[in-house]
Amino acid sequence: MNRILIIDDDEELCELVAEYLTVEGFQTEAVHDGENGLRRALSNQFDLITLDVMLPNKNGFDVLRELRRTSKIPVLMLTARGDDMERIVGLEIGADDYLPKPFNPRELVARLRAILRRVQTKQESNEGEIDKLQVDDVEVRIPARSANKNGVDLGLTSVEFDLLAELLRQAGKVIKKEDLSEQVLERKLSPWDRSLDMHISNLRKKLGNRAGNIERIKTIRSVGYIYTLPNKK
Repeated sequence: MNRILIIDDDEELCELVAEYLTVEGFQTEAVHDGENGLRRALSNQFDLITLDVMLPNKNGFDVLRELRRTSKIPVLMLTARGDDMERIVGLEIGADDYLPKPFNPRELVARLRAILRRVQTKQESNEGEIDKLQVDDVEVRIPARSANKNGVDLGLTSVEFDLLAELLRQAGKVIKKEDLSEQVLERKLSPWDRSLDMHISNLRKKLGNRAGNIERIKTIRSVGYIYTLPNKK
């Protein structure tokens, strides 16, 4: 049974969410301020965190920044509806996904399950599954969910890892944004959803360019992205 940590100062909302998630088969714990939320998040007792932005003592962004220094636990940010800046900042500093308030509990459950499906490592690799992907100096190890450049760990979030793995699988080919969204985020791409773009932007920063300032991940306008092969511009 997956354990969810809810960090939100709205105690009534926490009770409602906890009740709904319990019915859906999750175990939950709620914390109502940032400092205690961070302490519990670092306890390694949870599979996923839902994190509100506006919190007493320490806001959600600061909690996430400190958490990402040492932990890759998946985080779903709860943001104000219509506040694009909150969503962008949350994704930039390492959130796996976001959900604007107020939200439908069914959508919350769907998002949580999609994230958990992405990050829960299988005990054994599926027969015939490729264990390692490598293009130039970037290597991805699928069973271990680790990625490195020249042997140095890239420190990717779960979404960034899955994006990189998919791009490397199809290196040299253009992948449509719609396909990436369904394969990695497990939802259809909506016209105003910038989350995929932000995850790609973060991934680019961590990968850096090749020698000669050559982009590794190129944007194909109005279509999608391509992971370029060495010596190809």
